[in-house]
Amino acid sequence: MKNILDYLERTQKRYPCKTAVDDGNIRMTWVELTRLAQGMGTAFARRTDPGRPVVILMEKSAAVLAAMLGVVYAGCFYVMLDPGQPVQRRKKILETLKPQLIVGDEEAGRKVCETGLEIPVCLLEEAVKTKPDPILLGRIRKEAKETDLLYSLFTSGSTGTPKGVAVSHQAVIQFLGHFTEIFDLRADDRIGNQAPFDFDVSVKDIYSCVMTGATLVLIPKEYFSIPPRLVDLLCEKRITVMIWAVSALCLISALKGLEYRIPKDVRIVMFSGEVMPAGQLICWQEALPEAEFINLYGPTEVTCNCTFYRIREKWEAFNRLPIGSAFPGRQVFLLDEKGERITEEGKAGEICVSGESLAEGYYNNPEETKKRFHFYTAQSGEEKCCYHTGDLGFYGENGLLYFAGRKDFQIKYMGHRIELEEIEGCLEQMEGVSRCCCIFDREKQRIAAFYTGKEVPPVVRKELKDKVPSYMVPGKITRVPVIPLNKNGKTDRAYFQNRQEV
Repeated sequence: MKNILDYLERTQKRYPCKTAVDDGNIRMTWVELTRLAQGMGTAFARRTDPGRPVVILMEKSAAVLAAMLGVVYAGCFYVMLDPGQPVQRRKKILETLKPQLIVGDEEAGRKVCETGLEIPVCLLEEAVKTKPDPILLGRIRKEAKETDLLYSLFTSGSTGTPKGVAVSHQAVIQFLGHFTEIFDLRADDRIGNQAPFDFDVSVKDIYSCVMTGATLVLIPKEYFSIPPRLVDLLCEKRITVMIWAVSALCLISALKGLEYRIPKDVRIVMFSGEVMPAGQLICWQEALPEAEFINLYGPTEVTCNCTFYRIREKWEAFNRLPIGSAFPGRQVFLLDEKGERITEEGKAGEICVSGESLAEGYYNNPEETKKRFHFYTAQSGEEKCCYHTGDLGFYGENGLLYFAGRKDFQIKYMGHRIELEEIEGCLEQMEGVSRCCCIFDREKQRIAAFYTGKEVPPVVRKELKDKVPSYMVPGKITRVPVIPLNKNGKTDRAYFQNRQEV
């Protein structure tokens, strides 16, 4: 099968009356979801050309999921755009895409007007009333290729202009085929979706369900500000699979949510996005001793993840968590500053990825694509594409790969190269620290650390001096009530960077 819709239609035939998606307000069966998507696809196909981007300017919901699949039925690729994005960022994204159509509600129309751009808006409430046109959809489908784009997700750009990571049907089908098989995802699973639809973690949630028939349970973002309410939902919806950002999991464990109630139906917990603090992993393992825990790694440009590590033992606070080994069809390796491979233990280098499921590059941005996607000649003589992640890693004595931080989180301080994430890792190993965030204040030329936990700053400082060289000890260590998260569930570093009292 070459198109994700082939899997959708296979699943709706296998499980026609089974719940496909539940957003708390609306439940749809696989038949209902497919028919609604076909109707919306007809509406969109009448308003835009095949192969074009279609922007969906709405928060996630069951109807929005149908709209995303409707865009695919129209022979186009979807771009989820958060309505809360600043006007200028919205404008830059739309200028990059040059879409012929935006899908949304009346508020979305106002959001488009704010940018000063003139782009037609198709109201979702009108699109849902459209009856499918099998002839039109069939004609579009005949022209479909596996290399057609499925979606584009926008990430931050070094120049200040967001970059749209363009991902094909083929890339998603290849990756999710391995992903669902390796982790034994099944039709009777209930996947609790934490991530917004413009964040690539959601790709695993959505298409794992499409490929297996599992039920997708959409968790509203407001639940993540109230841990007891969030845990109640996990229990009441009988969630079996959690594929979450690290910080979202830590929100529950650090704020004692697992002491309030345990979601006992959960059988698999997968996490990614940041390094999981050992103390928080231990909390989850103790609460769910029968569950399987998996560390995932990979940027958006490699289609979700390129490595994984099954945690088969009870974790110890002093252990460092590997990012593991590559998924089938991938080659993951380290390169030094000269572009030569690193194979020896303990030496850090940039993590690079080749093989299947790489993105097609950055949409309408060849300059940025050339910076990160490089072609090389393999030993077979074949020309292959390699993505340079910008992440640092090293091999441990067990031969497994370990994450060592971002190249751009590396600072030069007092003549030393320092990884801020190394300091964070040491702090989070302390018994009295649950979460932390380190930043570098360039104006005051000092490292600042912010943490949550019961321990007081002088004790934290004293203990840290035993773990890192003196030049790595932050000039300012502050205990805070909470480590704020950004919309993707990751630590909001910009919040601390912008604090006046730093």
